[in-house]
Amino acid sequence: MNASDDTISHDMVLGQRIKRLRLGRAWTLEQLSQFSGLARSTLSKIENGQMSPTYDALLKLAGGLQMDLGALFAPQAAPAQAGRRSVNRSGDGLAHSTPHYEHVLLCNELSQKDMIPFKSQVVARSFDEFEDWSRHDGEEFVYVLSGEVTLYTEFYEPTLLAAGDSWYIDSRLGHRVISRSAEDAQVLWVSTTNPRT
Repeated sequence: MNASDDTISHDMVLGQRIKRLRLGRAWTLEQLSQFSGLARSTLSKIENGQMSPTYDALLKLAGGLQMDLGALFAPQAAPAQAGRRSVNRSGDGLAHSTPHYEHVLLCNELSQKDMIPFKSQVVARSFDEFEDWSRHDGEEFVYVLSGEVTLYTEFYEPTLLAAGDSWYIDSRLGHRVISRSAEDAQVLWVSTTNPRT
């Protein structure tokens, strides 16, 4: 199976899971659209494996379904409790591809986390590849592991960052990241799941 087959299979599995969650609540696509803020047509494409949702879309889906982001991929019945831990071995994690990034969600067996850690390969090469700014509730910290990226944000000049550099932003600030090095840049991304109170 080649990489594109893996992506198609992953998108189908994720789409079917989202559809089961929606139908389990006896919701129409229109209702999920209202709760998540995603267009009905977008939801239909996701459910049918015709679209790989962006991280922003996944957060909106999880919020609309009132569940943990990780549960969209691997539901866990165990409630959150004190003293939890998770170990993620090299090469493990849940892969999720988007047009701009190849994400691997880390330490995903824990549900109801306040932070979502993931390692990402930045495949976007141009500002114009994005239809719109990425923005969502919460905050995020990103550490460049290898390569170079340009961080674009709504109200600041573009910033070139190399391996060892990092940034921290309010995720409501529109942002985009593109690779600038010959190889796709690798970054460690940590995003909070809840807005500041």
